[in-house]
Amino acid sequence: MFYLFLLSLLLPVYTITGYDASAHTSEETKDASTSVPRAMVSSVIWSSLAGWVMLCAIVLAIPDLAAGAKQGWAVFFETMNAILPGWFKTLLYLAILIAQLLCGLATVTSASRMLFAFSRDGGMPVGSAALATVSKTYRTPVNAIWTSAALCIVYVFLAQFLSVGGTNIYTIVVNSTLVFLFLSFTIPIALGMLTFETEKWPKAGPWNLGAGLYKLVSALAIIGMAIIAYIAVQPPNDRVLWIVIGMLVLAGVLWFAAENRRFKGPPIGEEIKRRQAEIAKKEAAFGEA
Repeated sequence: MFYLFLLSLLLPVYTITGYDASAHTSEETKDASTSVPRAMVSSVIWSSLAGWVMLCAIVLAIPDLAAGAKQGWAVFFETMNAILPGWFKTLLYLAILIAQLLCGLATVTSASRMLFAFSRDGGMPVGSAALATVSKTYRTPVNAIWTSAALCIVYVFLAQFLSVGGTNIYTIVVNSTLVFLFLSFTIPIALGMLTFETEKWPKAGPWNLGAGLYKLVSALAIIGMAIIAYIAVQPPNDRVLWIVIGMLVLAGVLWFAAENRRFKGPPIGEEIKRRQAEIAKKEAAFGEA
Protein backbone atom coordinates (compact mmCIF):
# COMPACT_ATOMS: atom_id res chain seq x y z
CA MET A 1 0.00 0.00 0.00
CA PHE A 2 2.87 2.38 0.82
CA TYR A 3 4.45 1.65 -2.57
CA LEU A 4 1.15 2.40 -4.32
CA PHE A 5 0.91 5.63 -2.35
CA LEU A 6 4.37 6.64 -3.57
CA LEU A 7 3.43 5.81 -7.18
CA SER A 8 0.31 7.95 -6.84
CA LEU A 9 2.52 10.93 -5.99
CA LEU A 10 3.71 10.99 -9.61
CA LEU A 11 0.41 12.45 -10.84
CA PRO A 12 0.58 15.67 -8.78
CA VAL A 13 4.36 15.83 -9.28
CA TYR A 14 3.79 16.00 -13.05
CA THR A 15 2.08 19.35 -12.50
CA ILE A 16 4.76 20.82 -10.21
CA THR A 17 6.74 22.21 -13.12
CA GLY A 18 6.97 25.53 -14.85
CA TYR A 19 7.50 27.67 -11.75
CA ASP A 20 11.15 28.01 -12.79
CA ALA A 21 10.20 29.41 -16.21
CA SER A 22 10.50 32.95 -14.87
CA ALA A 23 14.14 32.23 -14.00
CA HIS A 24 14.89 31.27 -17.60
CA THR A 25 13.58 34.61 -18.83
CA SER A 26 15.25 36.64 -16.06
CA GLU A 27 17.47 38.44 -18.57
CA GLU A 28 14.29 39.82 -20.13
CA THR A 29 12.75 40.85 -16.77
CA LYS A 30 12.91 44.11 -14.83
CA ASP A 31 14.23 43.91 -11.23
CA ALA A 32 15.00 40.23 -11.80
CA SER A 33 16.73 39.71 -8.44
CA THR A 34 13.40 40.18 -6.63
CA SER A 35 10.65 39.79 -9.23
CA VAL A 36 11.85 36.39 -10.49
CA PRO A 37 11.95 34.58 -7.11
CA ARG A 38 8.68 36.25 -6.12
CA ALA A 39 7.07 34.93 -9.33
CA MET A 40 8.43 31.42 -8.67
CA VAL A 41 7.02 31.33 -5.14
CA SER A 42 3.66 32.86 -6.07
CA SER A 43 3.23 30.46 -9.00
CA VAL A 44 3.61 27.49 -6.65
CA ILE A 45 1.12 28.96 -4.16
CA TRP A 46 -1.58 29.83 -6.69
CA SER A 47 -1.14 26.60 -8.67
CA SER A 48 -1.38 24.57 -5.46
CA LEU A 49 -4.60 26.28 -4.42
CA ALA A 50 -6.21 25.97 -7.86
CA GLY A 51 -5.09 22.35 -8.23
CA TRP A 52 -6.33 21.44 -4.75
CA VAL A 53 -9.78 22.90 -5.47
CA MET A 54 -9.99 21.09 -8.80
CA LEU A 55 -8.90 17.73 -7.37
CA CYS A 56 -11.34 18.05 -4.48
CA ALA A 57 -14.15 18.86 -6.91
CA ILE A 58 -13.34 15.84 -9.10
CA VAL A 59 -13.09 13.42 -6.17
CA LEU A 60 -16.38 14.65 -4.72
CA ALA A 61 -18.04 14.35 -8.13
CA ILE A 62 -17.13 10.67 -8.69
CA PRO A 63 -20.47 8.82 -8.53
CA ASP A 64 -18.97 5.57 -7.19
CA LEU A 65 -15.50 5.60 -5.64
CA ALA A 66 -15.07 1.83 -5.88
CA ALA A 67 -16.01 1.82 -9.57
CA GLY A 68 -13.84 4.90 -10.13
CA ALA A 69 -10.80 3.16 -8.63
CA LYS A 70 -11.22 0.30 -11.11
CA GLN A 71 -11.28 2.74 -14.03
CA GLY A 72 -7.73 3.94 -13.35
CA TRP A 73 -6.59 6.74 -15.67
CA ALA A 74 -10.06 6.92 -17.24
CA VAL A 75 -11.82 7.95 -14.01
CA PHE A 76 -11.68 11.66 -14.84
CA PHE A 77 -13.31 11.23 -18.26
CA GLU A 78 -15.90 8.75 -16.99
CA THR A 79 -16.82 11.17 -14.20
CA MET A 80 -17.21 14.01 -16.68
CA ASN A 81 -19.46 11.79 -18.84
CA ALA A 82 -21.61 10.93 -15.83
CA ILE A 83 -22.19 14.38 -14.34
CA LEU A 84 -21.87 17.02 -17.06
CA PRO A 85 -24.02 17.91 -20.08
CA GLY A 86 -22.30 17.41 -23.42
CA TRP A 87 -21.82 21.11 -24.28
CA PHE A 88 -20.27 21.96 -20.91
CA LYS A 89 -17.98 18.92 -21.03
CA THR A 90 -16.72 20.00 -24.45
CA LEU A 91 -16.11 23.52 -23.16
CA LEU A 92 -14.15 22.14 -20.21
CA TYR A 93 -12.03 19.93 -22.47
CA LEU A 94 -11.30 22.94 -24.67
CA ALA A 95 -10.10 24.90 -21.64
CA ILE A 96 -7.87 21.96 -20.64
CA LEU A 97 -6.47 21.82 -24.20
CA ILE A 98 -5.58 25.52 -24.08
CA ALA A 99 -3.97 25.10 -20.65
CA GLN A 100 -1.89 22.16 -21.91
CA LEU A 101 -0.83 24.15 -24.97
CA LEU A 102 0.31 27.03 -22.77
CA CYS A 103 2.25 24.60 -20.58
CA GLY A 104 3.97 23.24 -23.68
CA LEU A 105 4.85 26.75 -24.83
CA ALA A 106 6.28 27.52 -21.38
CA THR A 107 8.41 24.38 -21.60
CA VAL A 108 9.79 25.39 -24.98
CA THR A 109 10.43 28.89 -23.64
CA SER A 110 12.41 27.53 -20.69
CA ALA A 111 14.40 25.09 -22.82
CA SER A 112 15.20 27.69 -25.49
CA ARG A 113 16.40 30.26 -22.95
CA MET A 114 18.67 27.67 -21.31
CA LEU A 115 20.04 26.69 -24.72
CA PHE A 116 20.59 30.36 -25.54
CA ALA A 117 22.35 31.02 -22.23
CA PHE A 118 24.69 28.04 -22.63
CA SER A 119 25.44 29.08 -26.21
CA ARG A 120 26.12 32.68 -25.19
CA ASP A 121 28.73 31.41 -22.73
CA GLY A 122 30.23 29.03 -25.30
CA GLY A 123 28.86 25.99 -23.51
CA MET A 124 27.48 24.10 -26.52
CA PRO A 125 29.80 21.66 -28.32
CA VAL A 126 28.72 23.03 -31.73
CA GLY A 127 26.71 25.95 -33.05
CA SER A 128 27.09 28.33 -30.11
CA ALA A 129 27.37 31.41 -32.34
CA ALA A 130 24.15 30.63 -34.22
CA LEU A 131 22.20 29.60 -31.12
CA ALA A 132 23.32 32.71 -29.19
CA THR A 133 21.98 35.02 -31.90
CA VAL A 134 19.06 37.28 -30.94
CA SER A 135 16.64 38.24 -33.70
CA LYS A 136 16.61 41.99 -34.30
CA THR A 137 13.03 41.71 -35.53
CA TYR A 138 11.51 39.62 -32.72
CA ARG A 139 14.12 40.42 -30.02
CA THR A 140 14.18 36.76 -29.00
CA PRO A 141 16.67 33.90 -29.62
CA VAL A 142 14.77 32.49 -32.61
CA ASN A 143 17.42 29.88 -33.52
CA ALA A 144 17.47 28.53 -29.97
CA ILE A 145 13.67 28.38 -29.88
CA TRP A 146 13.32 26.35 -33.08
CA THR A 147 16.22 24.09 -32.14
CA SER A 148 14.65 23.36 -28.75
CA ALA A 149 11.30 22.58 -30.37
CA ALA A 150 12.96 20.23 -32.87
CA LEU A 151 14.90 18.42 -30.13
CA CYS A 152 11.65 17.91 -28.19
CA ILE A 153 10.09 16.21 -31.22
CA VAL A 154 13.17 13.99 -31.67
CA TYR A 155 12.97 13.02 -28.00
CA VAL A 156 9.32 11.98 -28.37
CA PHE A 157 10.18 9.75 -31.33
CA LEU A 158 12.97 8.17 -29.26
CA ALA A 159 10.46 7.51 -26.48
CA GLN A 160 8.08 5.98 -29.03
CA PHE A 161 10.82 3.53 -30.04
CA LEU A 162 11.46 2.55 -26.42
CA SER A 163 7.76 2.19 -25.62
CA VAL A 164 7.21 -0.71 -28.05
CA GLY A 165 5.94 -3.70 -26.09
CA GLY A 166 6.32 -2.05 -22.69
CA THR A 167 5.84 1.23 -20.85
CA ASN A 168 3.58 3.62 -22.77
CA ILE A 169 5.08 6.64 -24.54
CA TYR A 170 3.36 9.18 -22.29
CA THR A 171 4.90 7.68 -19.16
CA ILE A 172 8.37 7.45 -20.72
CA VAL A 173 8.37 11.08 -21.86
CA VAL A 174 6.89 12.54 -18.69
CA ASN A 175 8.81 10.42 -16.17
CA SER A 176 12.21 10.74 -17.87
CA THR A 177 11.90 14.50 -18.28
CA LEU A 178 10.70 14.67 -14.68
CA VAL A 179 13.88 12.94 -13.50
CA PHE A 180 16.12 15.21 -15.59
CA LEU A 181 14.25 18.32 -14.49
CA PHE A 182 14.56 17.52 -10.80
CA LEU A 183 18.18 16.44 -11.26
CA SER A 184 18.89 19.86 -12.78
CA PHE A 185 17.45 21.39 -9.59
CA THR A 186 19.17 19.03 -7.17
CA ILE A 187 22.73 19.66 -8.38
CA PRO A 188 22.79 23.47 -7.87
CA ILE A 189 20.81 23.19 -4.62
CA ALA A 190 23.32 20.70 -3.20
CA LEU A 191 26.29 22.78 -4.36
CA GLY A 192 24.64 25.89 -2.92
CA MET A 193 24.37 24.24 0.48
CA LEU A 194 28.09 23.50 0.41
CA THR A 195 29.21 26.95 -0.73
CA PHE A 196 26.73 29.26 1.05
CA GLU A 197 28.46 31.70 3.42
CA THR A 198 31.87 30.71 2.05
CA GLU A 199 34.28 32.63 -0.15
CA LYS A 200 32.50 31.38 -3.27
CA TRP A 201 29.07 32.57 -2.09
CA PRO A 202 29.54 34.89 0.89
CA LYS A 203 26.18 36.71 0.73
CA ALA A 204 22.67 35.83 -0.39
CA GLY A 205 20.69 37.94 -2.83
CA PRO A 206 17.94 40.39 -1.82
CA TRP A 207 15.34 37.58 -1.77
CA ASN A 208 16.46 34.92 0.73
CA LEU A 209 15.32 32.73 3.62
CA GLY A 210 18.28 33.29 5.89
CA ALA A 211 21.13 30.81 6.35
CA GLY A 212 19.41 28.39 8.74
CA LEU A 213 16.07 28.08 6.99
CA TYR A 214 17.75 28.02 3.57
CA LYS A 215 19.84 24.97 4.43
CA LEU A 216 16.86 23.17 5.99
CA VAL A 217 14.63 23.77 2.97
CA SER A 218 17.48 22.77 0.64
CA ALA A 219 18.04 19.48 2.50
CA LEU A 220 14.31 18.66 2.39
CA ALA A 221 14.19 19.53 -1.32
CA ILE A 222 17.10 17.18 -2.08
CA ILE A 223 15.49 14.33 -0.13
CA GLY A 224 12.15 14.91 -1.83
CA MET A 225 13.67 14.98 -5.30
CA ALA A 226 15.62 11.77 -4.63
CA ILE A 227 12.38 10.02 -3.62
CA ILE A 228 10.59 11.30 -6.72
CA ALA A 229 13.42 10.18 -9.02
CA TYR A 230 13.31 6.73 -7.42
CA ILE A 231 9.55 6.44 -7.87
CA ALA A 232 9.67 7.60 -11.49
CA VAL A 233 11.79 4.63 -12.65
CA GLN A 234 10.07 1.85 -10.68
CA PRO A 235 7.78 -0.79 -12.27
CA PRO A 236 5.58 -0.37 -14.23
CA ASN A 237 7.77 2.55 -15.38
CA ASP A 238 11.04 0.60 -15.37
CA ARG A 239 11.89 1.40 -19.01
CA VAL A 240 12.31 5.01 -17.96
CA LEU A 241 15.41 3.92 -16.03
CA TRP A 242 17.15 2.84 -19.23
CA ILE A 243 16.61 6.12 -21.03
CA VAL A 244 17.81 8.02 -17.95
CA ILE A 245 20.95 5.87 -17.71
CA GLY A 246 21.54 6.18 -21.47
CA MET A 247 21.34 9.97 -21.42
CA LEU A 248 23.59 10.23 -18.36
CA VAL A 249 26.18 7.93 -19.97
CA LEU A 250 26.07 9.96 -23.20
CA ALA A 251 26.51 13.21 -21.27
CA GLY A 252 29.39 11.71 -19.26
CA VAL A 253 31.20 10.48 -22.37
CA LEU A 254 30.87 13.88 -24.07
CA TRP A 255 32.09 15.68 -20.96
CA PHE A 256 35.13 13.57 -20.15
CA ALA A 257 36.10 12.98 -23.80
CA ALA A 258 36.15 16.62 -24.87
CA GLU A 259 33.99 19.21 -23.14
CA ASN A 260 35.78 19.34 -19.77
CA ARG A 261 38.89 20.54 -21.60
CA ARG A 262 37.12 22.94 -23.96
CA PHE A 263 34.54 24.55 -21.66
CA LYS A 264 35.81 25.96 -18.38
CA GLY A 265 32.53 27.49 -17.22
CA PRO A 266 30.69 30.78 -17.75
CA PRO A 267 32.94 33.82 -18.30
CA ILE A 268 33.65 36.11 -15.33
CA GLY A 269 35.25 39.56 -14.95
CA GLU A 270 37.16 40.78 -17.98
CA GLU A 271 36.42 37.50 -19.73
CA ILE A 272 32.78 38.57 -19.98
CA LYS A 273 33.69 41.62 -22.05
CA ARG A 274 35.96 39.55 -24.26
CA ARG A 275 33.25 36.93 -24.71
CA GLN A 276 30.64 39.58 -25.54
CA ALA A 277 32.93 41.03 -28.19
CA GLU A 278 33.42 37.54 -29.68
CA ILE A 279 29.68 36.91 -29.78
CA ALA A 280 29.00 40.28 -31.41
CA LYS A 281 31.62 39.50 -34.06
CA LYS A 282 30.21 36.00 -34.67
CA GLU A 283 26.64 37.36 -34.77
CA ALA A 284 27.67 39.84 -37.46
CA ALA A 285 29.36 37.09 -39.47
CA PHE A 286 26.38 34.76 -39.02
CA GLY A 287 23.98 37.49 -40.07
CA GLU A 288 25.95 38.16 -43.22
CA ALA A 289 26.02 34.43 -44.01
